Amino acid sequence: MTAKVFIDGAAGTTGLEIAERLAGRPDIEIVTIAEARRKDPAARAEALNGADAVVLCLPDDAAREAVSLITNPDVRVVDASTAHRTAQGWAYGFAELDPGQREKLAEARRISNPGCYPTGFLALVRPLVRVGLLPASTPLSVNAASGYSGGGKAMIAMYEDPASADATDSAFRAYALGLGHKHVPEMQRHAGLDHPPIFFPSVARTYRGMLVEVPLHLHLLPGRPSGAALHDALAVAYDGSQIVRVHGDRPSALLIEQAAGTDRLDLYVYADEKAGQARLVALLDNLGKGAAGAAVQNLNIALGLPEATGLRL
Repeated sequence: MTAKVFIDGAAGTTGLEIAERLAGRPDIEIVTIAEARRKDPAARAEALNGADAVVLCLPDDAAREAVSLITNPDVRVVDASTAHRTAQGWAYGFAELDPGQREKLAEARRISNPGCYPTGFLALVRPLVRVGLLPASTPLSVNAASGYSGGGKAMIAMYEDPASADATDSAFRAYALGLGHKHVPEMQRHAGLDHPPIFFPSVARTYRGMLVEVPLHLHLLPGRPSGAALHDALAVAYDGSQIVRVHGDRPSALLIEQAAGTDRLDLYVYADEKAGQARLVALLDNLGKGAAGAAVQNLNIALGLPEATGLRL
C-alpha cells in the first residue's frame, strides 16, 4: 500500500533533504500543491488533511499554525521544528531514547523530531541516567560544533555568498553565549536531569556534520564508574541498532565530518581512569540523524514501514 506524504516547507534545507530520501520509494507518494495554488490557504489545508502523514519543515509559529489546520484525526504529523519538543500530547521522535519509545511513536498521531544538538547529547546521557551511572542531579555541560547548514538558508549565505550582509570567513563561531539556547529545555527534559546542562554551541566552516561532547568528572560520581562501564552501558542501550553505533576503538582524533552525508550516529567513550575523567563524544550529520534522517525514520515508524528504509547508513 502506498502512503501519501505532504512535506510542508519542502523548499527549505531540511525539506529538500527529506524529499531526497523519499524520492523513488514505491511505498510513498509525495503530495504536492500545484504552482498556481501554492499560496492558497485552502490548498494547503487540503494537502495537510488529505495526506496519511505530514512532515513540517517550518519555523515554530508556522508549524503551530499548520497543526491547527489539520482536522482529519487520521493524519500523522512529524514536526521538525522546535515548537512541540517538550509539548504535552507529542511523542518525542527519538526511537532509541528509551525502551518502549519506538512503540510510542508507532501509536502516536503527533511526533516531534529532536533537535540536532539534543540528539547527540541525549544519545550519550540518557542511557547513563536511566541505569543510574549518572544521577539526575549531576551538573553537566555539553560542547558542540555544527556544520553551517544547520542554520538554514540565512547561515548558508553567510558562509557561501560573499555578497551577503552577514558574510564571514570565520573558521569557528561560538554563539548562544547568554546560555538561553532553545535546545536546553529539550535536553534537560528528555535526559531526565534535575538541572539544565551548560550548553556551548558553535558553528564550523563545513557544510554538514556535527560533533557533540559531554565531559564527565568520574571521581565525583557515585561509585566512580570506569570508562568501560560507561561504554558498556551505551553498548547495551543501542545493541542491535542499525543507526546508533557505539565504537570500541579510540581514535586519536575525531572529525566533525565523520558521519556527514549519513543518517547514522557514532558514539565514543574516552576515559583517563587515573585522573577520574571521561569525554563522551557523538558524531552525526546535522542534516541527517539531526534532522531529515530522523524525520524519515519517524515517518517510517509512524506509517508501519521498515524503520531504516530510505536512510543513508
